[in-house]
Amino acid sequence: MEYMVVKWLHILSSTLLFGTGIGSAFYMFFVSLSRDVRAIAVVARYVVLADWVFTTPTIIIQPLTGFYLIHLAGYPLTSSWILWSIVLYFVAGACWLPVVWLQIKMHGFARAAVQSNTVLPAIYWRYLRIWVLLGIPAFASLVIVFYLMVAKPA
Repeated sequence: MEYMVVKWLHILSSTLLFGTGIGSAFYMFFVSLSRDVRAIAVVARYVVLADWVFTTPTIIIQPLTGFYLIHLAGYPLTSSWILWSIVLYFVAGACWLPVVWLQIKMHGFARAAVQSNTVLPAIYWRYLRIWVLLGIPAFASLVIVFYLMVAKPA
């Protein structure tokens, strides 16, 4: 039973991690394209909140449950699918950390633009481009990790 509980937590947290990421990215990207400063300020605030409430805990839960499942199942840590999962998880994390900082700054720019009744500054759009460029390898990495987690290829 213990294995099934940990496996359920691992799958649930991976789903929350991936789902929050893709959902936040979708809304942040498309609200930015609308150029509606008020909407951008609101959505950016909730995207930042979602990262703290959902993404951060799942980033911690994933390796804890993953390594425990590896231990319980008796898989060697040197299995190629495990090593690739770890590497790709770190790639996604290395992309996510600056994305969080960018989202916080972008929310600040949007909030300031609302308060001063102005358009978003040019740096917002520069940060959005970087945010998108970091999101692509993060997304691809997690898609591959999902595959590796399910298929466990030899």
